[in-house]
This record gives sequence, structure tokens and C-alpha cells, in this order.
Amino acid sequence: MNREQGEIAAPVLAVDLDGTLLRSDMLYESFWSAFSKDWTTPFRAMGALSGGRSALKRRLAGAADIDVSTLPYDAAVIEYIRAWRDRGGRAALVTASDQGLGERIAGHLGIFDEVHGSDGERNLKGPAKAAFLKQRFGAGGYAYMGDANADIPVWKDAGRIVTVNVPNSLRGQVDKMGPETEHLNTTGNPSAAYIKALRPHQWLKNVLIFLPMLAAHQFTLATFWQSLVAFIAFSLIASSVYLVNDLLDLKADRAHPRKCNRPLAAGAIPIAHGSFLFIGLIAIGAVIALFLGPAFFVALLAYYVITTAYSLTLKRRVVIDICTLAGLYTMRIIAGAAATGIMLSIWLLAFSIFFFFSLAAIKRQAELIDNLARGKLKASGRGYHVEDLPVISMMAIGAGFVSVLVMTLFITSEDVVILYSSPMVLSGICCVLLYWISRIVMLTHRGHMHDDPVVFAARDRNSQVCALLMAGFAFAGAVL
Repeated sequence: MNREQGEIAAPVLAVDLDGTLLRSDMLYESFWSAFSKDWTTPFRAMGALSGGRSALKRRLAGAADIDVSTLPYDAAVIEYIRAWRDRGGRAALVTASDQGLGERIAGHLGIFDEVHGSDGERNLKGPAKAAFLKQRFGAGGYAYMGDANADIPVWKDAGRIVTVNVPNSLRGQVDKMGPETEHLNTTGNPSAAYIKALRPHQWLKNVLIFLPMLAAHQFTLATFWQSLVAFIAFSLIASSVYLVNDLLDLKADRAHPRKCNRPLAAGAIPIAHGSFLFIGLIAIGAVIALFLGPAFFVALLAYYVITTAYSLTLKRRVVIDICTLAGLYTMRIIAGAAATGIMLSIWLLAFSIFFFFSLAAIKRQAELIDNLARGKLKASGRGYHVEDLPVISMMAIGAGFVSVLVMTLFITSEDVVILYSSPMVLSGICCVLLYWISRIVMLTHRGHMHDDPVVFAARDRNSQVCALLMAGFAFAGAVL
């Protein structure tokens, strides 16, 4: 039988933390936070696990740097607890997470009368939690709010059951237990969040894989098919990289006005799901890559190693982060060549290095402009300060203009005659590119740039026109 929320069947409301009060899991939160600080965390965690899960939680909680004020709390659950206390009831946070984290969270929210968590020896979960609550409050002397199968032993002894976002199968089991029950559903459709977490719009960058085929004018079905398969494999690996980056950047993203809405940071996707999803994407992408040969597989592996190093440490190192981003863009071109067996031109490599260095600098410039507008003196999770803006802007402009110079030199080289019947027509590309880079830097300076200039360009009408003009000049130079 269900009761209205206004009635209180037990004086104490015991509330679970992970998945109930919090749209996250503090074990995974602690792991990824500690991992972002120290790449040896997985090895240390395996050592700590020999002492049991409670010892592991205590070790990770001590190594993590978690801002409890920005964690993805469930607002509906918090409101329920406040209403319970307003009617004279008491509330206790009873969690399998470490006691220290539980106390910090309770102190931040200010809605609990007592806190009980794992202590390094006892893992307060399932039967252990049920025994603890029965001993402290007596059988039927408390209401319990939980969300998972592990809470079934606790609900059996509770005087009132409150579930939060449980699946229908578990809800059916709970309804048969006997005590007064209430079911809270506080989440929407999660499928859109999973798709968003993969960042499919970022796959646009992987179109660079087709560039060796286009630059060499090798328009065969076999070459196109090889490039397409490489694009798919690279997109899967890239999505896994974005997931890892989001997991490592949880604290920084939650402090950002827009990035805080990312699915993992906002709690729309359980961190446990994100942790396993990125492994699955890697496995599928690697299998596909093997069909394209060892050269492409090695290129993809190198891309993943570099991006992982970037997520763990390189992104916090001044200038090195920009060089790494430029290199990762160029790695896509190298991967396209490896997949198709096309020999890369030194002109293409030189152009890509300078052009993408410019875009990476623009990305950092946009972040600093955003920080300046919010009154922050330093980029969160980065090594730059607001006073670095003039230097970053000069780097963006200088590298961008050098890329135009490389294109100009290519037009006047002997190599271009092999591919283009009217090479001088390509000078139109240089003019458009010079305009586009100047405009993008100016828009960034004025604070109108998206976090990623590539994504911005894909949505910007002016940039789309520029892309069509450059494609038109390239086509005219080849056929006229």
C-alpha cells in the first residue's frame, strides 16, 4: 500500500547517498579524481583492495580532491528530506561511501541529524547496513530511502520504504515487501544523455581522415571505403577519449558555467556506466582498426596514447598543451594516409601543423576570454592566467598566417603542377583563409567563440561560405 508523502510512518528517515541523494557514486568519483592527480592511482587502488572495499574507499577518499558543493545532488530528494524534517522527523545519511566524504556532504547540505558511513574496515552496504540500522533504530523504527538491489535487505526491516529511480523489476519486488512504500522518479529519458556524452558533433574533426585521399586526388571506391572505415574506428576511439576526459575533468567541468551540463558532470549518466562505456568503445574501435592493417592500428594507438597523456597531464602544461592539440589534429591526417596507403606530402603536414596550432591557441584564447568575463584569473585545470591573453592571441594569429604562407609556397612549387592544371587559381584559397583566420581571432577576442573553434566553424554561416569558396577554388584549379 502507498501512502501520501505528508504522512510519516517512522521518526527517522535513513537516506542512501550513491544513486539516491547523489546522481553519482562516490567510489567512482574518488577514483577518477585521484586518477586525474596521479596516474599510478589504478595500481594503488588494486593494492588497497586487498584490504577490502572499505579500505579501498578510505584510500581513494584520502587521495581525491572533490568539491562537495558542486556534486550532482538530486534536488527532489533534498526537498523530500527537508519536508520530512519540517514535519518533525529526523534524517540520517547512511552510506557505503567513506565516513569522511559523508560528513563533508552532510555538512554542506545541512539537512542531516547524523551521518554513518564506511570506516575503512566495515563496508556499510547491504546486509551490513541493514544490521546497523536495525541495531540503532530497531526493526521498523526507521524509513529508508534507497535506489538499488543492494538496499533490499535494508528495506525488509524498514517501517517505510522510499525508492528513488528504481527499475520496474525492483519496484515490483519492493511493493511485495509489506511496509508502506513510496516511489520517486526524478530522472528523464537517459538515452539522449548517453548520445550527448559520446559527442557525435566532435566527429566532424575526423573528416580530416579523408584529406589524404582528397589532396592526392585518389577518388577510387576502394580508397573511399578505407577512409570511411578509418573514420568510423577513429570516431569510436575519439568518443572513448572524450568520456575519459570528462571523467578526469569532473571537478573542473562542474565549476564551468556550460561544461557543468555535460552528462557525466551533471549526473545524467552514472559514472560507473561512463567508466565501462569507454572501455567498450575502445574494444570495438580497435577491432575495426585491425581490418585496415597494422599501420593504421599503430596510428590509432598513438593517437589514443597521446590523448590519454593529454588528459592526465599535458593539458595542464603551458604551450605543450597547444602543441599536443595541433599534433592530434595532424594525427588524423596521418591515420587517413595509413589507412589508404597514400604517401603524405610534406606541404600538407607543414600546413596542418601551423593551421591547427592556430586553432588550438584560439581554443585557449576563448577559455581565457570566458574566464575574464567571469572574473576568474586562472583557467580551471589549465596552466594559463588571464594576463597571458595577448601572448596567446599572437600565437594564434602568427601560426595561422604562417599556414597561409605555407599554402602560398605550395602553389608556387613544382609539386602542384602534377595535381592542378591551373595552380594560380588556388591563390583564392589563400585569400579566403587569410580572411577566415583573422575573423575567427577577432570573434574570439570579442568573446563570441564557442569552446571549440572547429565546432563553431561548422555552425557558423560565414565559415560555411568560406569553406565552399575554398572548395570551389580547389575544384577550379584542378579542372580549368
